[in-house]
Amino acid sequence: MREIPHFIGGNQVTGTSGLFSDIYNPNTGEVQARVQLATEAEVADAVASAQAAFPAWSATNPQRRARVLFNFKRLLEDHIDELAELLSLEHGKVVADSKGDVQRGIDVVEFACGIPHLQKGEYTEGAGPGIDVYSMRQPLGVVAGITPFNFPAMIPCWMFSVAIACGNTFILKPSEKDPSVPLRLVELLHEAGAPEGVLNLINGDKISVDALLTHPAVRALSFVGSSDIAQYVYATGTAHGKRVQAMGGAKNHGIIMPDCNMEQAVKDIVGAAYGSAGERCMALPVAVTVGQKTGDEFVERMLDAARALKIGTSTDADAHYGPVVSAAHKAKVENYIQMGVDEGAELKLDGRGHTLQGHENGYFIGPSLFDHVKPGMRSYEEEIFGPVLQVIRAETLEEAVRLPSNHQYGNGTAIFTSNGRVAREFAAQVNVGMVGINVPIPVPVSYHTFGGWKRSAFGDTNQHGPEGVKFWTKIKTITQRWPSPAEGGGDIGDQAFIIPTMG
Repeated sequence: MREIPHFIGGNQVTGTSGLFSDIYNPNTGEVQARVQLATEAEVADAVASAQAAFPAWSATNPQRRARVLFNFKRLLEDHIDELAELLSLEHGKVVADSKGDVQRGIDVVEFACGIPHLQKGEYTEGAGPGIDVYSMRQPLGVVAGITPFNFPAMIPCWMFSVAIACGNTFILKPSEKDPSVPLRLVELLHEAGAPEGVLNLINGDKISVDALLTHPAVRALSFVGSSDIAQYVYATGTAHGKRVQAMGGAKNHGIIMPDCNMEQAVKDIVGAAYGSAGERCMALPVAVTVGQKTGDEFVERMLDAARALKIGTSTDADAHYGPVVSAAHKAKVENYIQMGVDEGAELKLDGRGHTLQGHENGYFIGPSLFDHVKPGMRSYEEEIFGPVLQVIRAETLEEAVRLPSNHQYGNGTAIFTSNGRVAREFAAQVNVGMVGINVPIPVPVSYHTFGGWKRSAFGDTNQHGPEGVKFWTKIKTITQRWPSPAEGGGDIGDQAFIIPTMG
């Protein structure tokens, strides 16, 4: 059976722990490979490799580092079909969606290629008599990233492409559910010209995570996953002196105003709610309709749209979405559906029990739709992360805005309206990190930054974009003066004991 190794010091490394995690084909339920789980010693080997590579890599000028990333971008584009097919076989999302996953990663690599400009500091000439002040953005050292199963191409590229461009060396710990694409990314970066040890990959579980969080040489760590684990990662990493950004879960709301283009809103939301089987932190699993008539029309149209969806294998070019990632996750989503029923929400469409002929053991769930969901229901307050849309009825815009604003998660939200004033006020008032206006999945482009609020993000810095450069670097500020030989030395004056000013 195929085994997924680690990658340390420029080479694949066979693990020594004897521990493995099975990798399933979500379309069939069959084990298709297994991944090696690292020991603390193997994590330490990866850190040592990154430490050894850091002095030379950080001293490499930004333009040469950018050339490696340009090569990497080209290789990703050349291999996009291979990467997408590999991703779909382990994750379950359809190939077209997997290509989008890879392309979003390429976009951030492209942004990181601009590092000669992005890493420049500031300069003030003549800040005082003969005094200039300037700043440098310098790399931190050995840094790490822990990435989730739902975007095994995009999110690793979010992290390591910017970190490495800044001159850091990196250790990637991907999800054990779909590790083949992350390994392939690491191989392609080395093919692009990255020196040995600049990017290392460790497969593992909590042992590997804790080893990275507590290793004294790891200076910063980025994480994307569930909120409970994000909070643990942030607390543990910062307690050990690390810079940490930890992105958590989400419960994104879409506000449906009476004046919206309902046909377009339904088309947008059916994709945002059910695409990738709902396994996106920027999915739109809650629709808030404003007004009775709006709610009735939306639910009727959405039911028609959801019933028309085709659920197929990840390789089916006609399928709208494929299976969820694992049997355990399928059971979790179906338990949330039953929870919603028990809590009194009206189940208008039940996706449980969905099977595909010839793939009866696959992890398929049909689209589900709840109406008359209420705040306080556990199925509403928690993240389901599956193909389930919940509809809440609101009477006014003010009531609708309070729902995402008061929810424990604050990743993204969207409003569907034709009124610019309403959209502008909503964007300004809502207590959420990313806002879409007639855009159902407001994931920012690569040269802006990604990050939520409240329990959707722990730490003060967002992913990629200018915020990513800030996270992966530290500022050093230099104040310099070059006295002329004629000024000489002389006695120490009283002014030497007063804090210097530039006035």
